[in-house]
Amino acid sequence: MSNPTADPKLDLALQRVIRAPRSAVWRAWTDSARLSQWWIPAPLVTRVDRLDVRPGGAFVTQMSEDGETFTPHVDGIFLVAEKDRRLVFTNGITSALRPARAFPVSMTAHIELADHPEGTDYRVVVQHASAEDSARHAELGFFEGWGTVTEALTRLVEAEEATEPR
Repeated sequence: MSNPTADPKLDLALQRVIRAPRSAVWRAWTDSARLSQWWIPAPLVTRVDRLDVRPGGAFVTQMSEDGETFTPHVDGIFLVAEKDRRLVFTNGITSALRPARAFPVSMTAHIELADHPEGTDYRVVVQHASAEDSARHAELGFFEGWGTVTEALTRLVEAEEATEPR
């Protein structure tokens, strides 16, 4: 895998095995309808405004507590998009290709998909510019938040895989 080695002072990481092929996990990341089902922890609702999965392409989502009033969640760009293998995005540059003051922290997220005997080896490394930003992201619930959405992603693709005709 080409995922960067996580620097424990600057980066936060998670890994799990998803019992579905890489192509199913890729679709869940790159199809707006699927992404909106898992990208934000329930009971919040996700709206995907732009999902242009290519280097320089927009990644814009909003979130809502009531399904009616939406507030910004991510306004960033994809840096790398290697089908069924690797996605890298940042919120440090907006979808309008302007420098961002990302809230709550600026980050670059590396999503790596590799074959595993049971399905997909799913790895995430979220990089930060400073140890303070990394600590702040951890304090704000990185492991709970990304862990929860990874669980939702897993449930979605494993359920879809179980119902796909062979």
